[in-house]
Amino acid sequence: MTGLEAVILTIITASTPLLLAAIGELVVERSGVLNLGVEGMMVVGAVCGFATAYTTGSPYLGVLAGVLAGMGMALLFGFLTQSLATNQVASGLALTLLGLGLSGVIGESFTGLPGVKLQPLDIPVLSDIPFLGPILFGQDVLVYTSFALVFAVSYTMSRTRTGLVIRAVGDNHHSAHALGYNVIAVRYGCILFGGACAGLAGAYLSLAYTPQWVENMTSGRGWIALALVVFATWIARRVLIGAYLFGAVWIMGLYAQALGIGIPSQVLSSFPYLITILVLVLISRNRTLTKINTPACIGQTFVPDR
Repeated sequence: MTGLEAVILTIITASTPLLLAAIGELVVERSGVLNLGVEGMMVVGAVCGFATAYTTGSPYLGVLAGVLAGMGMALLFGFLTQSLATNQVASGLALTLLGLGLSGVIGESFTGLPGVKLQPLDIPVLSDIPFLGPILFGQDVLVYTSFALVFAVSYTMSRTRTGLVIRAVGDNHHSAHALGYNVIAVRYGCILFGGACAGLAGAYLSLAYTPQWVENMTSGRGWIALALVVFATWIARRVLIGAYLFGAVWIMGLYAQALGIGIPSQVLSSFPYLITILVLVLISRNRTLTKINTPACIGQTFVPDR
């Protein structure tokens, strides 16, 4: 049971940054915006979160700094794509490259320094329950935040007027504009929310998953988060399932290396990305499934005067 408990706890920590980043990107894409800069926002959130926590000694201030850093990068993306009407794909890729370079510059002086770990919560009595206690009641606050975000996004998108407006903007921005909705403002809000979630995911990596700063420590998780949104067909509860599925695949590859299984480590390390490609290929073959919830205007630039 102790071994199983350790595996489950490790899967939770590996899945949480994927879940946080993906749930934010889901809201962005539901509004009709394709932001390929998730990786860049995550890595900037990671370095700003670590630097702030190391400087102040408070991991919670580090989390706040990660969120603000992600929102700052998202604001830049929003300005380029919504105010200047630039191509979303090109702008997202540029944002990722900018984030990777900027994080390297900011984090140069923090490489190798001991981090300030975000400690798990200790709920009296409940956390001491054998096996279930550490899993259900002994996580850090960001793990519970990720579940709360899934519930909040799912409820908002399906049960509230705000969710209806976001979906209307993503499905037909011209009709939403004709009805009097400010398409640009709605998309700005969704982009900032996605940036906050990506920054939160990055801060989790440098403060909870591995409390240290290593250049390019996101290791492609932003791209997997993008794939998770498609995997979940833009439904929040499926993002939760997908994140934990991919997190389990990631961890099983690491455990396989530790057990000395006769497979090259490079193959095991690439396994999560191979699974991502395979899942996307299988989903893309089912056109009915992909068309059910895909925002019709995703990736399309909107200019009110046209």
